[in-house]
Amino acid sequence: MALIESPRPPLRLGWFSTGRGRGSLGLLRAALDAIDTGRLNASIDFVFCNRERGQASGSDCFLDFVKSRGISQVTLSSRRFRRDHGNRPWRELREPFDLAAADLLEGHSPDLSVNAGYMLIAPVLCRLYRMINVHPALPTGPAGMWNNVIWKLIEQAADRNGAMVHLVTEDVDEGPVLAYCSYPIRGPRFDPHWAAIEGVESGWLNKDQGEDLPLFQAIREAGLLRERPLLVETLCAVADGRLDVEAAASGGCVPADLTGVVERAVRQAEAG
Repeated sequence: MALIESPRPPLRLGWFSTGRGRGSLGLLRAALDAIDTGRLNASIDFVFCNRERGQASGSDCFLDFVKSRGISQVTLSSRRFRRDHGNRPWRELREPFDLAAADLLEGHSPDLSVNAGYMLIAPVLCRLYRMINVHPALPTGPAGMWNNVIWKLIEQAADRNGAMVHLVTEDVDEGPVLAYCSYPIRGPRFDPHWAAIEGVESGWLNKDQGEDLPLFQAIREAGLLRERPLLVETLCAVADGRLDVEAAASGGCVPADLTGVVERAVRQAEAG
């Protein structure tokens, strides 16, 4: 008699975010949409946010959405935490903040945690939880916050960008890569914007136009379109057993190139 393989239990996810804007909210929405439709065999155990209600309109919108979905919500304001600790340099407060967050999260035991727009380095939390992060660059690309990545791409007059999902370690953006995708930042959508800044120093553009620069906006929009399906497809692969997080952590996993499936998702989104 043939043995019937038991279905894999849903992947229990923790979710860490600062909830600054549409990028953070879009990533959470994309994951929940995949869970709702049955594509992603997972549940979100909690959402942790390092902002509290009333600090900013973007994070208030994010927290309202989490509440509307009935997800356990844990908040600890990093701004207030620093103020309560004498405004000491943040490098001195990272570990104490993580320990305070861990106390609030006691009782939660996710299989995997997602940093999606979480703007803090988490030296203790990444040891307590197996964490992945979405970084808006290729594995060989610029490090740093998403806006700094874009300015570096402009400075380098780059031809391509990408996004990756990597394990969180104490070395920022240096953890083992689980999956990635790549896309051109040249072509009909970009070339007029590149032509408009030809010969202009990127530092002056940053100072003069900032993030309103059309080229900056075009690169950001292209990244947002891909970060969401990349994260969802990576989580699906982990939940289904096609990607082994522990093997990646030990260096025994070749990063998955998900460019094809991500680009199909982008074309479907653009087609409506």
